[in-house]
Amino acid sequence: MSKRTNAKYKIARRLGVNLWGRAKAPSTDSGPGQHGARRKKPSDFGTQLQAKQKLKGYYANITERQFRKIYTEAARRRGDTGENLIQLLERRLDAVVYRLKFAVTPFQARQLVSHGHVRVNGKRVNISSYVVEDGDTVEIRQDSRELQQVLAAQASGERQVPDYLSLDEKALKGTFVRAPKLGDVPYPVQMEPNLVVEFYSR
Repeated sequence: MSKRTNAKYKIARRLGVNLWGRAKAPSTDSGPGQHGARRKKPSDFGTQLQAKQKLKGYYANITERQFRKIYTEAARRRGDTGENLIQLLERRLDAVVYRLKFAVTPFQARQLVSHGHVRVNGKRVNISSYVVEDGDTVEIRQDSRELQQVLAAQASGERQVPDYLSLDEKALKGTFVRAPKLGDVPYPVQMEPNLVVEFYSR
């Protein structure tokens, strides 16, 4: 698991949004610091940068190097680069674990994967950036199904499993059915991958 210098709520507060839509998230109305920073109207570059930081931060604040690699692959593929970017991000194993409600947060999902609690097609995978393909099954290992964080995530009513995944709740096993479109992904805040494309195309 790579080190993160910023706590997850600091990321959301800096961006001024409840990035993961959690009911218990602290207020994001003011900026960082004791009195909050005054928010100026951002430039075009600032708007594009914030869109990138928001999308990057949502997926457990993946590193710039990882994010740029994903963007490069999205740009290489045929079709809309913004849509390709979202599809590649949603195919990450830690993202799939989070979407299947095996973890409460994306950060927790990454931890479950890196600690070896997750299997893909019956084989243990501990790489959070592992790319899940259509038809792949993702499950929590038998001896990890009573973990407190897994039980808490399953019991939570904050999120629903999106329809591009299928879930067997009793077996704690899910299937990646198809690649989602941007509109299929249940982001709690507006994501603008088109601005991310503009940022990297400068």
